[in-house]
Amino acid sequence: MQKEAAKERIILGIDPGTVVMGYGLVKETGKKISLISLGVIKMGHLDDHALKLQRIFKKTSALIQEYKPDCVALEAPFYGKNIQVMLKLGRAQGVAMAAALNHDIPIFEYSPRKIKQSVTGNGNATKEQVAAMLKTLLSFKETPEFLDATDGLAVAVCHSFQQNTTSGLSKSYSGWEAFAKENQNRVK
Repeated sequence: MQKEAAKERIILGIDPGTVVMGYGLVKETGKKISLISLGVIKMGHLDDHALKLQRIFKKTSALIQEYKPDCVALEAPFYGKNIQVMLKLGRAQGVAMAAALNHDIPIFEYSPRKIKQSVTGNGNATKEQVAAMLKTLLSFKETPEFLDATDGLAVAVCHSFQQNTTSGLSKSYSGWEAFAKENQNRVK
């Protein structure tokens, strides 16, 4: 009897931001995950918000074209006191979503608390604790200059750890039509 080959998938995790956007890619083979890449996209030098959004779209598209992920997992915006910051973060997330949907790649969202809980076992973990756990889980030594990179990687790892992505813990959209249908209340 021949043993079935372990299924593989590549997950792109994104921590949206308008100054620094973190990303991480993992390869999942069966239940084993390994690091492919992590990094940041810097936008602090851009003054125009529209240019930042364009850079997010182009860089996310470039990552998708280079690594050909099977899915994209994003950190959902958290609720903050500054409405302008929330709007900008929501736009950044939306543009990253649009890049994935433009390539017909399913997207998933996770709350910051869910991501931290999945990676460290503590929903209130610090960025440093998340980074330390990821270094242990994925066996890499260097700490990136920006913790946004490990935040993006944490989103990918969180998605990998989910056994049933349709259990209501995350939202998945297979394309523009599915996203629009699920979010009709946002269109008005």
